[in-house]
Order: sequence, then C-alpha cells, then structure tokens
Amino acid sequence: MKLSVRLAGLTALATALVTACAPQTSGTSASDKDDKTGTVRVWLFQEVDNQPKRRVVDAVIAGFEKAHRGTDVTVEYIPVETRAQRVKAAFNDPESAPDVIEYGNTDTAGYVRDGGLADVTREFDAWSEAKDTDPTARQSVTVDGKVYGAPFFVGVRALYYRTDVLRELGLRAPRSQAELMSTARRIHAAKPGLYGLAVGGAYTYGALPFIWAHGGDLATDRGGAYTSAIDSPAARKGIEAYTSLFGDDNCPAAKCAGMGGNDTVTAFASGKAAMAIGGDFSHAAVEAGKVEGKYAVVPLPGVEPGSIAPAFAGGNNIGVLKSTSHRTLAVDLMERLASKETQGELFDAMGFLPTFTDVRRRAAAEKPYVKPFVQTLAAGTRFVPASPAWAQIDSSLVLPTMFQEIVSGKKDVAAASADAAEKMDDAFGAAR
Repeated sequence: MKLSVRLAGLTALATALVTACAPQTSGTSASDKDDKTGTVRVWLFQEVDNQPKRRVVDAVIAGFEKAHRGTDVTVEYIPVETRAQRVKAAFNDPESAPDVIEYGNTDTAGYVRDGGLADVTREFDAWSEAKDTDPTARQSVTVDGKVYGAPFFVGVRALYYRTDVLRELGLRAPRSQAELMSTARRIHAAKPGLYGLAVGGAYTYGALPFIWAHGGDLATDRGGAYTSAIDSPAARKGIEAYTSLFGDDNCPAAKCAGMGGNDTVTAFASGKAAMAIGGDFSHAAVEAGKVEGKYAVVPLPGVEPGSIAPAFAGGNNIGVLKSTSHRTLAVDLMERLASKETQGELFDAMGFLPTFTDVRRRAAAEKPYVKPFVQTLAAGTRFVPASPAWAQIDSSLVLPTMFQEIVSGKKDVAAASADAAEKMDDAFGAAR
C-alpha cells in the first residue's frame, strides 16, 4: 500500500526552493492587508522531471481552492539557475512577488536578514502536525527563536558500497572511519581500476561528517555571533582524515580534487568506484546505473566502531513572504503544502524524505532503501551556522578551496584551515 494512501486522512503540504546564495536586498515591508479572496501566487522549484511534483501540488491546490471560495492559486515553477535573481527581485518588488515560496534550508537566515520572509511562529506552533516535525528540520526554519516557514523535505547522506566487490575480496561493510579508509585502500590495491571510496575536493557535505565525527565544528555560536572553529584541533583531525583519502592508494588527487557530490555518485553509479557517500536523493541515479542490484547502503560510520557519523541535514522549506496581502490564505497553503499527507505523496512521487518523524518511519517500512538514511537521522544530524554569512561562505567555496589546497600539497592542514577560518570570520563579521 502506498504511503500516501495510508496517510489519506491527514491534511496537505508543501514545496521547496533550493537557493545557494541569499540575495542582498533593502528589506521588504509587511503588508497591512489580509485579503481572504483573490489570487495567491506560489513559486516552486522546477525538478528535472517535474510532472510527478506538479501532480501532487495540483491536488493540494484543488483542495485549497475548494476550501476557500473566491480564491485561485497560480503556481510558477522557476528554474534553479535563475533562482537568486528571481528571489532578490521578489523581495524588492512586492507587487510582482509571490505569496508563498519554496527555498533551501541553508538560506533561511539570509532571507530573514533581507526582510523577505514572514514570521509565522504563532501559526506554526498552533499547527497540529508541527509537533511531529524533526528537531533539525525545525531548526532549519528558525532564526533567533522565531519560525519563518515549514520544513518540506530533508536530505541526508550515507555510505553506498558494492556488495559484489566486497564479497569477492572478503571484506565487510566498514564499521568505523578507520576501517572505511583501510577498506578503500584494500579495494583500490586489489582493483586499481576502481576508486576504493570516491571522494571530492569540492564535496563539502561529504566531508563535514568526518569533521563532526572527530568532535570538530564549523563555527562557535555566542549568542548569534559566530566565530569560525574550522581550525580547531578536533576539526583539523577530521580534515586530515578526509583529505588522506585523496591519493594514488584510493582516489588520485589529480582526478578527485575537483569532484563534487554529483561526480562521486556518478562514479559509483557508473561502476568506477566501490564506495561513495551519497544521499537518499541519489537512489534513483544509482538504480539507473551499472551497479543496479549490486550495491547496498549503510550509515556512514563514525570514529568509534558501530557509531554513525553526524550527517548534514539538507533539504527545502516552504515560507510566506512578508509582503503578502493574503497572509491567512498563504499560511494555510503553506501548511497544506508541508503537511504529512503531501509529504507522503511527494515521497511516493519523487522520493523526497519526509520531515515528520512518524511519516518517515512509515516510509522506511514501505521502502527498505530508506532505512539507513532514517537511522542516520535518528543518530543525530548537524546543520550549518544559522547565519546569513553562510551563503557567502558557501558560494565563495571557502571549504572546497581549503580541501583542494591540502590535497594538492599547496598547504598543510594547519595553514589551509587557518586561512579558511580567517575567511569565515570575515564573512561572519560582515553579516552582523
């Protein structure tokens, strides 16, 4: 039975917009109108195959319009490539702005600083389904204790590995990071045509679990004022562990230094790597590759045997713009788009991992491939600093530059991490 069918008695949800860089604006004024009829405009991200998402959203819209006579909803699916410009223009021009928007969860703080998102704390707390929201997902819509949207889906990464290769070599799925590294090297030594573990110098969210597992962090929060911690002793241990995987004994730096997350998953799916760190959202690509039926997934191991490394909790949220003249309607539509029923429908249609813990448990029971990702979430995930500076740090490639300087031999871990910390602190200081 489909998850969406089993959840049919629940209300509806939501939609997501991934933006990499929060636009700089002069701020948006809140409207003093709250019209209960008229047109409600929605911007959602266009997916590679958008039809399944459109069908789910259309059903939500039909229910919304039936419940609110005299209203109609227009949905525009905007290209990912032009999202930053579109959002900036929307914040600066309320007349052309949508009422409801999908956005990436790392951009919350930047959008709040720019005055674009409405504070919906009161409505979110009164929403009956909010109590089952994953704590990390709730954190992704929260700035300074106030809520600026509803979580739409969450994405985490785990370890994909070739069952046939490990079986042939008499190896088991790694249970610690030390075993992960030794297994990768043993595979590459036995099969030089394979990367043992595909890693990328531009794969920030694949590297962070190594830093977090060693007790390091990106930054220290002192009452909302962030200071970089990427050059702390613990963080440097994690950086050293990750960058040690670049070399002729596993993933040659000349080939792997420039790879990002999609590149590493592609290497695995195409049969060029025996292991890779990929997301729940990578499942379809791997299934469509040459390794179909010859792989399995386990949580990425931590430092201690049997432990799980903290993963980055990515994903998207749905928010209401501060400039909306249909606030009540917009909040209701936000909740319908981000509801348990809609998240269940979108999991069935797109594979988006739900942000509600109870819906996620049902998803894991229905589709076993989800289980290692749910285990990873249950073990505890981490998030990037809730600062508008993160968009600048991310888009400026501060961490990829650090990794690439190390694996190329240009700088050692201490020097590269110190330089990265200085750049991060400049960004944090500018954002205050």
